[in-house]
Amino acid sequence: MNTKTTYIRFFAGVNDSSVRRLMQTVEAKLKDNVERFVLLISSPGGSVFHGLAAYNFLKGIPAEVITHNFGSVDSMGVVMYCAGSTRYCVPHARFLLHGPSAQFAQPTALEEKQLEERLKGLRIDIENIAGVIAANTGRSEEEVHRAMLERTALDPEGAMQWGLTHEIKEELFPTGADLIQIEEGPP
Repeated sequence: MNTKTTYIRFFAGVNDSSVRRLMQTVEAKLKDNVERFVLLISSPGGSVFHGLAAYNFLKGIPAEVITHNFGSVDSMGVVMYCAGSTRYCVPHARFLLHGPSAQFAQPTALEEKQLEERLKGLRIDIENIAGVIAANTGRSEEEVHRAMLERTALDPEGAMQWGLTHEIKEELFPTGADLIQIEEGPP
C-alpha cells in the first residue's frame, strides 16, 4: 500500500508569510488524508519566532515528516530541518549554525529593564534553538551552543557526522509527485 505523500519545496526565508503558507498547506493536505510530508528546504533562515513555531507544528502533526536540504539550510532553517524524523541532503549542500541576534530600530532608547528583557529573551531563544538541535542530533546542548557561537558551517559529510543528516541523496521527488512550492514573493 502506497503512503499518500506531498512534497513541499520551501525556498524562502523563515518569516511570517512563508511559515503561514507552510502551515496552511500542511493543514489542507492533512484534510486530504496525506500521511507523509517531504519538506524540500533551502533557506537562509530568519525569524526565531516563526522557525520555532514551524518546527513545533511539524513535529506535532499526525503524519510523517521527512526533510531534505537541496541547497543551503542556515540558521532557523536548521531548526525547521530538524522537524524531519528522517533528514536527507544533496551532495552539494551546506548547513550554518549560529546564534540569534536582537534587532533594534533606529533610533532606539532602552531603559535598563527593557534591555534586561531583551537579553532574557535572547538567552531563551539560544536555549530553545540549542535544545531543538541537540534533541535531534544526539549532541549535548552545550556542544550545540558552542557550535552556534563559532558560527559552524557543515558540508554534507560533516552534517552526517554531527547527526544532523541521515543520508546524502540526490533524488528529491519521483515523477508525478504532488509538489507544492513555497517561495519568496506572492503565493
